Amino acid sequence: MTAETYGLPEFSTMSPEACAAEIREAVARHAGVMERIGSEAAPPTIASTLLPFEQAQIALEQPVHLAWTFIQSVGGGQWEQVETEITPLLAAHNNDVYLDRRLYRRFEDLAAQRIDAETAWTVSEHLKVFRAHGAQLPPESQNRLRKLNAELAELSSSIGQRIVRAGQSGALALTEEETAGLSPAQRTGLAAFAAANPERAQGCPYLLSLTLPTQQGLASSLTNPSVRQRIFAASLTRGDGHDEATDTRELIAQVVKLRAELAELLGYAKYAEYVAAQSTAGSTQAIDTLLDSMVEPTQRNVEREACELEDFYSRSAQGNAPFLPADWTFAQEALRASRFNMDNSELSSYLELTNVVENGVFYAATKLYGLQFTSRPDLRGYTEDVRVWEVQEEDGTPLGLFLGDYYAREGKRGGAWMHSLSMRATNGSDYAIILNNLNLTKPGEGEPTLLTWDQVTTCFHEFGHALHAFLTDVQWPSAAGTNVPRDFVEFPSQVNEMWAANPEVLDHYARHWETGEPLPARLREALSESEGFAEGFNTSEILQAVLLDQAWHRMAMADEFPEAEGITAFEMAALERAGVASAWIPPRYRTSYFNHIFSSGYAAGYYSYLWSEALDADTVDWFTSAGAKGQDGGLNREAGERMRSCILSRGNSRNPMDGFEELRGRSVDTGALLRRRRLS
Repeated sequence: MTAETYGLPEFSTMSPEACAAEIREAVARHAGVMERIGSEAAPPTIASTLLPFEQAQIALEQPVHLAWTFIQSVGGGQWEQVETEITPLLAAHNNDVYLDRRLYRRFEDLAAQRIDAETAWTVSEHLKVFRAHGAQLPPESQNRLRKLNAELAELSSSIGQRIVRAGQSGALALTEEETAGLSPAQRTGLAAFAAANPERAQGCPYLLSLTLPTQQGLASSLTNPSVRQRIFAASLTRGDGHDEATDTRELIAQVVKLRAELAELLGYAKYAEYVAAQSTAGSTQAIDTLLDSMVEPTQRNVEREACELEDFYSRSAQGNAPFLPADWTFAQEALRASRFNMDNSELSSYLELTNVVENGVFYAATKLYGLQFTSRPDLRGYTEDVRVWEVQEEDGTPLGLFLGDYYAREGKRGGAWMHSLSMRATNGSDYAIILNNLNLTKPGEGEPTLLTWDQVTTCFHEFGHALHAFLTDVQWPSAAGTNVPRDFVEFPSQVNEMWAANPEVLDHYARHWETGEPLPARLREALSESEGFAEGFNTSEILQAVLLDQAWHRMAMADEFPEAEGITAFEMAALERAGVASAWIPPRYRTSYFNHIFSSGYAAGYYSYLWSEALDADTVDWFTSAGAKGQDGGLNREAGERMRSCILSRGNSRNPMDGFEELRGRSVDTGALLRRRRLS
């Protein structure tokens, strides 16, 4: 099938100016459709109200999703200008739609009619969105909401841009000696980045860019303590005011105040309560029940690991230097290698990117769901690094296209994510176009892209989101795939991580990049034996970030909000109060570069990763017990089809938690999560 049949854009013809113009035209067309629906005199029907509402949304989303692909994955000054222009435009238009009392009343009338269960749920979800935006409020409150939403949209855009610039300006130039401990492939990638950015490299042969989380992956391999300290300090101080151009603090202070006011206008004491009410959690009390159970055992694990690492470090070749927080991940990986006889650089030589994706990620999807993948080098992405695959059912029925954009580049947003250009639905698009983004350091010409184990699981994780999209089977586009509550969306992707270590899948992709030899038994055993190692560290950094997010969004209008200069003090006090502050381990994201909650839609919702992991851990238990056949760990079509029918195909066409309970035959057992993270 051709690119045109699938609806794949001709990326090479796209310019920032053309994308912005197309969005302006799409907004005008969408406004016209909304006006026709709202002014309709006849009683609402599915055909006159829900169908045109849904299809008009698709027409609006297509150019918007395309623009965001370039804004997030390509970046640069011109695309930042597009973001700055379209963000307030879309926010204002969104207000026009969801504060329109005529539309709201028509959906209320639809909800009172006798309609099929899936459509009734979709109508109720639309009503939830209208109410969450304040459609039921008096005009004066709606006017204030419009202003708040416009301000928040602009602030969010500005914060995201500053976080990107902070990562760029914080790049560290390194000498040959300072890269001691890195593999040849890692050095080649840093050298290529330095060559592409000579001004930042300042004559040094290597340049290390900062990734989004606090801990920088390469630091765990660097043997020079002073270099690790430089990287650690550069990462922690992003956006903290030392560089005016990247200072996010004042903008964040404004966002927190505005969100508290928005929540109060909508009838909630705190923004976190407003977010929880729209999610599967339902309340902040339910969130606290999970989080509180994790605090004390996590702190115990951190203290134990700190003593263990400090002792190990003092006995190592670098024992003449004091053990500092910047040394934690280096000592942790050295201890892992010593205890489990596992050399990470050796392991990486068996984890080449294309093998991981095509013979690992895709292989698991074929075994579970019968999906077929065909490389399409004739189809072009938005940069030369983007690869395209065609995705089909086992019988050859086309589902859509998968685009993999795995390398970091100047201007690209940090981290890893999935997003869509189109989503399948009976009353929507026929095909899905799904993208996965990572931020791997691109190797030199002819060199392999070798992954760490964490990067392997990230590949499986992000493709779990893609599966949620490709396997959707719903009537209405708004219910398709990943269009589920924020605290459910990570669940299928986290489950998909389990297949990275499945013995059969591992056999299929873990091959030496030069010789094709399979992963040696000792490394396979080391991976298995090291499962659960460093869970104190892993849980602490994410739990701190979750509780920091909750602290910022549990402020009420009557509280005293910190100004820019007080943000660090607020952060430390919040972590101390929650009982998770650590002298050794910083949060996965500090406030000043917490892109998820201040620029990417996870405000008061970062708990979703742990909430979804509770569902995930319980589901993994099902796969490896009731879903398993012999010793396959659940890697079979019957188990996959049940996961598909209960969860992946249903999207938000019913309460997503109903699907989980159908799969498990009961509500979630959080004990599975506590056991996985060594907290029970």
